[in-house]
Amino acid sequence: MYFCIISIIAFVLTVYDKKASKRRGRKKWPRIPEKYLLFVGVLGGSLVMYITMKNIRHKTHHKRFMRGLPAILTLQFVAVMAALFILM
Repeated sequence: MYFCIISIIAFVLTVYDKKASKRRGRKKWPRIPEKYLLFVGVLGGSLVMYITMKNIRHKTHHKRFMRGLPAILTLQFVAVMAALFILM
């Protein structure tokens, strides 16, 4: 249940930040700082955030995200596999 919720949050934040980046003029929306987006990735939303960013072409030129999110995802996968191995 936790990963469903954090995945939805990651998706919504990514799409919101993309839309906010396109807004110009008087009704400009506030952007989400990169450190918060990466923090949501660390909390478990890295896979959904990475897929969403690739699909909507948001921050795909930012090396911090295109290298950071896969690295976070890899570490999360290794941690889950290690936990499963220890528990078995």
